[in-house]
Amino acid sequence: MKLQPTLIGLAASLLVAGTAPALAQTSQEMNEMREEIRKLRAEVEALKKGQAAAPAAARPADASGWGERVEQLEIKSKDAVVLGDIGGGFRLPGSETSIRLYGYAEGHLIHDFKETAPFDNFTNLALQPVKSEIDADPMLGQRGKTKMTAQTSRFGFETSTPTSAGTFNTKVEGDFYSYSGDNRNRLRLRHAYGEYAGFLVGQTWSTFMDLDDLPETVDFNGAIGAPFSRRTMVRYTYGDAKAGYKLSFAIEDPEDQFGGGSANEKLPQLVARLDKSFDWGAVNVRGLAHEKRSLNETKHGGGFGIGGSFKLTDKDLFMGQYTWVEGDVDQLYGSNGYAIDPTTGKISFDKNQGLVLGYAKTFSDQLRGNVVYGMNKGKTDLGISGQNNRKLQELFLNLFYSPIKNVDLGGEVILGERKTFGGETGKLQRVDFMGRYSF
Repeated sequence: MKLQPTLIGLAASLLVAGTAPALAQTSQEMNEMREEIRKLRAEVEALKKGQAAAPAAARPADASGWGERVEQLEIKSKDAVVLGDIGGGFRLPGSETSIRLYGYAEGHLIHDFKETAPFDNFTNLALQPVKSEIDADPMLGQRGKTKMTAQTSRFGFETSTPTSAGTFNTKVEGDFYSYSGDNRNRLRLRHAYGEYAGFLVGQTWSTFMDLDDLPETVDFNGAIGAPFSRRTMVRYTYGDAKAGYKLSFAIEDPEDQFGGGSANEKLPQLVARLDKSFDWGAVNVRGLAHEKRSLNETKHGGGFGIGGSFKLTDKDLFMGQYTWVEGDVDQLYGSNGYAIDPTTGKISFDKNQGLVLGYAKTFSDQLRGNVVYGMNKGKTDLGISGQNNRKLQELFLNLFYSPIKNVDLGGEVILGERKTFGGETGKLQRVDFMGRYSF
């Protein structure tokens, strides 16, 4: 019998598949497959030795039937679900690409004891009603609103493919909390990007955002006074895991939620960042440069941020971040941003300072909680409702309980205060209850 190179190669490849970190539909099936491959390998080796020892004319015909068995094992291996390189993921059949599907169904029950800010189901402290606004629109003065929503539910997938220069990664994620007037039940793109050799291209959290030091809240919007922005970008990151540092440089889409002064810029936003980790925690510093344009004027602004965390114990973590931003509304949650005079085109910047402090406590494997303080302080009255805030402050007290794996039940008390340059005050008093079921 003449051994075909393709069959020998197939037997070898099945051997590798059997010893790789793979998982059949059940562990019993995988063990059976591995044993079959082991026997097949022994028979192949015996046949190879027999061929080498016997003259060509004396070699017996193939009576082993192993060629047919190779085919059966190949079919069985194609039906196997193989673990991928991503935790909780699997290997796409016939490919080296690993994929992980994830997401959660989430519902909130929210009750306000005082007035409710417009345009958002969750906290919107910059627009918490004050007396002059209630006088102009009495509907804003109604108290005791209750709201239930599941629109923050999300889903996504991420992939990883090995290459000669490292892995190529992608991620796409969406939810249903689209900012589209009264209709929020629309799919919203949150993340969509690819990563390769230190480069990231696509949409994700801004490089200026300190997500690592943003405390956990039940409220979907989180604490006032921190950068909170998703941007389309090109980012390059260089890091040394052993030394514990990472450098990032990014050009990001300049358009913000106001649109008017940021929709026609010549330059993208520029962001630089340094992260350094230690045994006791981590520290980062960030810098931002941007411009705003009107028909008659172009004005440049900047920003600076520093953040960090400190491990008090294995179950106690303190975190904080400070941010200063000139003339940007998205890169500091709650800031007054900028205004454009509709007659002259003159651009006015506010200079905002933000501070977020958080203490996270893990009581057990099932119970955790957070105390979070957020503050945003403005310097200039831009003369527009929602952009005339002298100081915004929020306090969050919450607990999260996980009765079983992948289930989180949360409860939170939120207190907030809005003070305008006109001396008016708006008070926020709210409870938010949440159930989240992850996959």
